[in-house]
Amino acid sequence: MRYLSDEWITAVAQQLALDAPINALAPQHAVVITQLVTGTPLGDVSYHFSCREGKLSFGKGAVPSDVTFTQSYDTAVGVATGKVNAAEAFINGLVRFSGDHQKVIDAQPLFAALDAVFARIRETTEYR
Repeated sequence: MRYLSDEWITAVAQQLALDAPINALAPQHAVVITQLVTGTPLGDVSYHFSCREGKLSFGKGAVPSDVTFTQSYDTAVGVATGKVNAAEAFINGLVRFSGDHQKVIDAQPLFAALDAVFARIRETTEYR
């Protein structure tokens, strides 16, 4: 499946629902993230990850968020495939951030668990 396609977003959402570690963390966190990826082969693509009241969701489109990350397709592919370090991309201005920094810091365990979900999806994803 193609990275950032509707099929990919659905696959991530399905894996998220089945992942015990991240679902166990959900009651301890409250954060909503929107990602905007510009210049993809599919046009600009946005998706969101939400953790509210112990429930997780992942879907297409932007929603009212605590944090929004914006990056180019090349940066997103690099981060998704592990060729670009996400923290370095942010420090070097390749990922733009708006919103509540503290929410991101507080949710680090949740994001680490989300990385495991993305890793499983990576195995069946085409990035170019």
